[in-house]
Amino acid sequence: MNAVALPPQVPLSAEDGRYLRMAIDMSRVARARGNRPFGAVIVSATGQVLAAVANSNGETGDCTAHAEVNAIRVVSPHHSREALATATLYSSAEPCVMCAGAIFWSHIGRVVFGIDAQRLRVFRGERPEQRDAELSCRDVFAASPHPIECVGPALIDEASEPHQGFWRR
Repeated sequence: MNAVALPPQVPLSAEDGRYLRMAIDMSRVARARGNRPFGAVIVSATGQVLAAVANSNGETGDCTAHAEVNAIRVVSPHHSREALATATLYSSAEPCVMCAGAIFWSHIGRVVFGIDAQRLRVFRGERPEQRDAELSCRDVFAASPHPIECVGPALIDEASEPHQGFWRR
Protein backbone atom coordinates (compact mmCIF):
# COMPACT_ATOMS: atom_id res chain seq x y z
CA MET A 1 0.00 0.00 0.00
CA ASN A 2 1.30 3.45 -0.89
CA ALA A 3 1.58 5.86 1.99
CA VAL A 4 -0.47 8.99 1.46
CA ALA A 5 0.41 12.19 3.26
CA LEU A 6 -2.64 13.54 5.00
CA PRO A 7 -3.20 17.26 4.63
CA PRO A 8 -2.25 19.27 7.69
CA GLN A 9 -4.90 20.94 9.80
CA VAL A 10 -5.15 24.68 9.20
CA PRO A 11 -5.76 27.27 11.92
CA LEU A 12 -9.03 29.22 11.91
CA SER A 13 -10.12 32.60 13.19
CA ALA A 14 -12.57 32.57 16.11
CA GLU A 15 -15.37 33.54 13.71
CA ASP A 16 -14.58 30.75 11.24
CA GLY A 17 -14.33 28.29 14.13
CA ARG A 18 -17.76 29.30 15.42
CA TYR A 19 -19.47 28.79 12.06
CA LEU A 20 -17.61 25.57 11.27
CA ARG A 21 -18.75 24.21 14.63
CA MET A 22 -22.34 25.08 13.61
CA ALA A 23 -21.85 22.96 10.48
CA ILE A 24 -20.44 20.13 12.60
CA ASP A 25 -23.50 20.42 14.87
CA MET A 26 -25.70 20.05 11.78
CA SER A 27 -23.79 16.86 10.89
CA ARG A 28 -24.86 15.47 14.27
CA VAL A 29 -28.46 16.43 13.46
CA ALA A 30 -28.17 14.58 10.14
CA ARG A 31 -26.91 11.44 11.86
CA ALA A 32 -29.64 11.60 14.52
CA ARG A 33 -32.22 11.68 11.71
CA GLY A 34 -30.72 8.58 10.06
CA ASN A 35 -28.78 10.42 7.37
CA ARG A 36 -25.09 10.46 6.62
CA PRO A 37 -23.38 12.83 9.09
CA PHE A 38 -22.76 15.98 7.09
CA GLY A 39 -23.79 19.57 7.77
CA ALA A 40 -23.36 22.95 6.12
CA VAL A 41 -23.83 26.61 7.01
CA ILE A 42 -23.79 29.61 4.66
CA VAL A 43 -22.88 32.98 6.17
CA SER A 44 -23.09 36.38 4.46
CA ALA A 45 -20.20 38.84 4.39
CA THR A 46 -21.93 40.72 7.23
CA GLY A 47 -22.07 37.61 9.44
CA GLN A 48 -25.73 36.73 8.91
CA VAL A 49 -26.41 32.99 8.89
CA LEU A 50 -28.34 32.45 5.65
CA ALA A 51 -28.73 28.67 6.00
CA ALA A 52 -27.82 25.96 8.51
CA VAL A 53 -28.77 22.54 7.19
CA ALA A 54 -28.08 18.82 7.43
CA ASN A 55 -27.66 16.13 4.84
CA SER A 56 -31.09 14.65 4.15
CA ASN A 57 -30.59 12.02 1.46
CA GLY A 58 -31.52 9.16 3.80
CA GLU A 59 -34.81 10.82 4.77
CA THR A 60 -35.75 11.99 1.30
CA GLY A 61 -34.28 9.30 -0.92
CA ASP A 62 -32.75 12.14 -2.96
CA CYS A 63 -29.14 11.23 -3.70
CA THR A 64 -28.35 14.92 -4.33
CA ALA A 65 -29.59 16.06 -0.90
CA HIS A 66 -26.08 16.60 0.47
CA ALA A 67 -25.77 19.31 3.11
CA GLU A 68 -23.94 21.78 0.85
CA VAL A 69 -26.49 21.39 -1.97
CA ASN A 70 -29.36 21.71 0.52
CA ALA A 71 -27.84 24.94 1.87
CA ILE A 72 -27.41 26.36 -1.63
CA ARG A 73 -31.03 25.44 -2.42
CA VAL A 74 -32.12 27.48 0.61
CA VAL A 75 -30.12 30.62 -0.22
CA SER A 76 -29.89 30.84 -4.00
CA PRO A 77 -33.54 31.80 -4.67
CA HIS A 78 -33.18 34.77 -2.30
CA HIS A 79 -29.64 36.05 -2.87
CA SER A 80 -27.89 37.20 -6.03
CA ARG A 81 -24.69 35.65 -7.31
CA GLU A 82 -22.99 38.92 -6.39
CA ALA A 83 -24.11 38.56 -2.78
CA LEU A 84 -23.10 34.89 -2.68
CA ALA A 85 -19.67 35.76 -4.07
CA THR A 86 -18.91 37.39 -0.72
CA ALA A 87 -20.50 34.60 1.36
CA THR A 88 -18.76 31.68 3.04
CA LEU A 89 -20.00 28.10 3.03
CA TYR A 90 -18.90 26.10 6.08
CA SER A 91 -19.01 22.34 5.63
CA SER A 92 -18.39 19.68 8.24
CA ALA A 93 -16.41 17.75 5.62
CA GLU A 94 -14.55 18.49 2.41
CA PRO A 95 -17.19 18.97 -0.30
CA CYS A 96 -17.56 16.13 -2.80
CA VAL A 97 -17.30 16.86 -6.51
CA MET A 98 -21.10 17.30 -6.86
CA CYS A 99 -21.21 19.79 -3.99
CA ALA A 100 -18.12 21.56 -5.32
CA GLY A 101 -19.95 21.93 -8.63
CA ALA A 102 -22.96 23.46 -6.87
CA ILE A 103 -20.64 25.86 -5.04
CA PHE A 104 -19.01 26.73 -8.37
CA TRP A 105 -22.36 27.47 -10.05
CA SER A 106 -23.73 29.42 -7.07
CA HIS A 107 -20.67 31.74 -7.11
CA ILE A 108 -20.07 31.30 -3.38
CA GLY A 109 -16.65 32.85 -2.90
CA ARG A 110 -15.26 31.00 0.08
CA VAL A 111 -15.43 27.51 1.58
CA VAL A 112 -14.21 26.36 5.00
CA PHE A 113 -14.36 22.64 5.76
CA GLY A 114 -13.70 20.23 8.63
CA ILE A 115 -12.57 16.67 7.93
CA ASP A 116 -10.82 16.13 4.61
CA ALA A 117 -11.71 13.47 2.04
CA GLN A 118 -8.64 11.34 2.78
CA ARG A 119 -9.47 10.99 6.48
CA LEU A 120 -13.14 10.45 5.67
CA ARG A 121 -12.22 7.52 3.39
CA VAL A 122 -10.55 5.84 6.39
CA PHE A 123 -13.81 6.13 8.38
CA ARG A 124 -15.64 4.59 5.44
CA GLY A 125 -13.28 1.60 5.43
CA GLU A 126 -11.42 2.63 2.29
CA ARG A 127 -7.70 3.09 1.89
CA PRO A 128 -6.55 6.75 2.01
CA GLU A 129 -5.02 6.48 -1.48
CA GLN A 130 -8.29 5.23 -3.01
CA ARG A 131 -9.67 7.99 -5.19
CA ASP A 132 -12.00 6.13 -7.53
CA ALA A 133 -13.53 8.76 -9.82
CA GLU A 134 -13.22 11.45 -7.18
CA LEU A 135 -11.83 14.90 -7.77
CA SER A 136 -11.02 17.14 -4.86
CA CYS A 137 -13.10 20.27 -4.36
CA ARG A 138 -9.91 22.25 -4.97
CA ASP A 139 -9.67 20.71 -8.46
CA VAL A 140 -13.18 21.96 -9.24
CA PHE A 141 -12.59 25.39 -7.68
CA ALA A 142 -9.33 25.82 -9.62
CA ALA A 143 -11.32 25.57 -12.87
CA SER A 144 -13.64 28.39 -11.82
CA PRO A 145 -13.52 31.70 -13.68
CA HIS A 146 -14.44 33.42 -10.40
CA PRO A 147 -12.31 33.04 -7.27
CA ILE A 148 -13.30 30.44 -4.67
CA GLU A 149 -11.08 30.45 -1.60
CA CYS A 150 -10.82 27.03 0.05
CA VAL A 151 -9.75 26.66 3.69
CA GLY A 152 -9.33 23.27 5.33
CA PRO A 153 -9.09 20.79 6.79
CA ALA A 154 -9.81 22.36 10.16
CA LEU A 155 -11.18 21.21 13.52
CA ILE A 156 -10.47 17.68 12.32
CA ASP A 157 -11.10 15.93 15.65
CA GLU A 158 -14.42 17.70 16.17
CA ALA A 159 -15.51 17.14 12.57
CA SER A 160 -14.55 13.44 12.81
CA GLU A 161 -16.64 12.71 15.89
CA PRO A 162 -20.04 12.35 14.13
CA HIS A 163 -18.48 9.78 11.76
CA GLN A 164 -17.17 7.51 14.52
CA GLY A 165 -19.02 4.21 14.33
CA PHE A 166 -21.35 5.42 11.58
CA TRP A 167 -19.82 3.87 8.46
CA ARG A 168 -19.24 0.34 9.73
CA ARG A 169 -22.75 -0.51 10.85
